[in-house]
Amino acid sequence: MKSLQLITTILCLTLFVSCKNQENKSTAQLPSYPVVEVDQKDINTYYIMPANIAGINNNQVRPKISGYIKEVLVDEGQRVKKGQLLFKLETNIQDQNASAARQQITSASANIEAAKAQVKAAQVEVDKLVPLVEKNIISHVQLETARANLLKAKGGLSQAEAGRSSAQASYQAVNENIKFANITSPIDGVLGKFNYRAGALVSPQDPTPITTVSDVSEIYAYFTVNERQYIYFFQNFPGTTLEEKIGLVPPIELELANGTIYDEKGKLETSTGVMDPNTGTMQFRVKFENKNGLLTNGSTGKVRVPRTYKNALIIPESATYEQQGLVYAYKVKGDSVVTIVVEPKDRVNNLLVVEKGIEKGDKVVAKGIAGLKNGVKIKPSIVSMDSIISIHTVQ
Repeated sequence: MKSLQLITTILCLTLFVSCKNQENKSTAQLPSYPVVEVDQKDINTYYIMPANIAGINNNQVRPKISGYIKEVLVDEGQRVKKGQLLFKLETNIQDQNASAARQQITSASANIEAAKAQVKAAQVEVDKLVPLVEKNIISHVQLETARANLLKAKGGLSQAEAGRSSAQASYQAVNENIKFANITSPIDGVLGKFNYRAGALVSPQDPTPITTVSDVSEIYAYFTVNERQYIYFFQNFPGTTLEEKIGLVPPIELELANGTIYDEKGKLETSTGVMDPNTGTMQFRVKFENKNGLLTNGSTGKVRVPRTYKNALIIPESATYEQQGLVYAYKVKGDSVVTIVVEPKDRVNNLLVVEKGIEKGDKVVAKGIAGLKNGVKIKPSIVSMDSIISIHTVQ
């Protein structure tokens, strides 16, 4: 009897050890996955958008009269002052016109003197006849004829004076044209490409200007936002009106074409305030100082508009995958994973800022999720968020 009990005890112990070993072996065979705990933190990032750069004032240099360029007194890329002489046009025709206008003035002045003499003579005749008519020595008809001649003489004088005024106006207009032959800079700035050079015939009606002058002491960076970005800006940035929101936007960075960040930060100044129906975008303008002249008219870059998420729920981007427009992650429950749908708000530096779908303290598989399926058992290995982001960045 005792022998039977001993045998039974040994068999039970053997069975227990065998099951335990099997359980340990099964656990050891479960795949290990890094798991992170969903956290909340403040995220500082940027809207990064392409921008076109232009000087704060860009003027076309055009002639006010037609003519051949006689002299080019400056060069492309040269800094010039407002009123500085840039080009001279041929003035032969204008000089001839001016000479003719001066002759017309001289002729008109001679006509005036002759007309004055006629008026004086007619007035003398009237003055002589008046007392004779009063004494009934001559008829009243003679006096009226003399008075008519006086009026005619005065009319001739008025015409002569008008002729001289017209000649003087013509002369002044010709002189203005001669002045217009000297083409000067409309503003302080930098000259652009020359489209015409010495010997070229230029006209106010030309489709292209002779050149341009750009004031680049400060520059404007123009960028556009789509309707969705605009709505986010209006709903989430401080301020009540668009003007207030623009005024409260923090200083903006400019990323240059070579990827470096411009030394000066800019100020968001204004927007068109209207969504372009053709492009579905609204334009904004940022002003930057340009003390060293690095930025030029026509350059390109990217503006970096700061934005902040307060107490944002975050998970690694490597913890998610997309399918049919939805974003999924694997939430850990015990030793199994459950597929969940998460709604992203933004993606920042390999992090997914989550709008909804998870809560703080939830655990999700951090990376290597390609082989997972809903309900699969795993061996969770808790790791820090920073370690996953760092690894993911290196990869």
